[in-house]
Amino acid sequence: MNRQQRHIQERISERSHRRYLLVTPCRNEAKYIRTTLETTCSQTVQPALWIIVDDGSTDETGKILEEYANQFDFIKVIRRSDRGQRAVGPGVIEAFYDGLRNANLEEFDYVVKFDADLELPHRYFERTMELMEEDPHLGNLSGKLFERRPDGSFFEERTGDENAVGPVKFYRVECFKDIGGFVREVAWDGIDGHICRMRGWIARSVDDPEMRIIHLRPMGSSQKNILVGRVRWGRGKYFMGSAWYYVLASALYRAIEPPYIVGGIALFYGYLKALLTGHQRYDNPKYRRYLRRFERAQLLRGKRTALSLENERVYREHAKGDR
Repeated sequence: MNRQQRHIQERISERSHRRYLLVTPCRNEAKYIRTTLETTCSQTVQPALWIIVDDGSTDETGKILEEYANQFDFIKVIRRSDRGQRAVGPGVIEAFYDGLRNANLEEFDYVVKFDADLELPHRYFERTMELMEEDPHLGNLSGKLFERRPDGSFFEERTGDENAVGPVKFYRVECFKDIGGFVREVAWDGIDGHICRMRGWIARSVDDPEMRIIHLRPMGSSQKNILVGRVRWGRGKYFMGSAWYYVLASALYRAIEPPYIVGGIALFYGYLKALLTGHQRYDNPKYRRYLRRFERAQLLRGKRTALSLENERVYREHAKGDR
């Protein structure tokens, strides 16, 4: 086998381990979904299968999905009955699992919970898999989210580095199964990253130029408006087990971004309302102890330092196991 043939064989072998499954819950996304479809179908490495769950859309979403499903063999559309309204949090995850039931995870290397209001760079998924291949302990990864201003410029949505962003949860299948998948409740997209580290996996988002995601609607505004989203976020913080003092610090941090002041107040209000009404909490005492320790470390050392130390612990544990 000559050099060129070896290179071709290596590329074939490499791509055979890049089978990724996209699962997209969506409802009434006609305004955005065509952009998501176009930028996903033109990826340098296309999905092995893309299951799109139409969660009772009443606009043109269904027709657009049918159009693309007729063009691309890897797109499979699942239709759910109209529930009457958009249901974020548990509703999204229920739709996700409805889609996942139509695939065999054993046939894929990666599984992705993927939203329908995104614009992706041309090499997004290929670059994501390159980074996953460089680090076998990296279980959950995404790029960063950006929004487009009216003048065409961009600004970054402020998200931490400790987890993949909710709209694009790119998981190594082994990791996804190890953590037990997603919790079917608001804050599912925060809990999963902490469970990853508890189970010995690294979860992160990175600002890589080839992985900058354009979010076509403001984060948290899909149900009614952004203030409703902030109240829901606060309730999610309560469910996931965050301490009141950590949520207060988060609310102050978020008060200096749109919607100014009231966004932070809405977040803390959502937490307090859940506390005072006895809202359900995630029933995993070991996880809650872990989360509180990590939150205290973030407040005392800073978020980046705390995360760096926690990731170092994960790598040390793997190094000990390899001896």
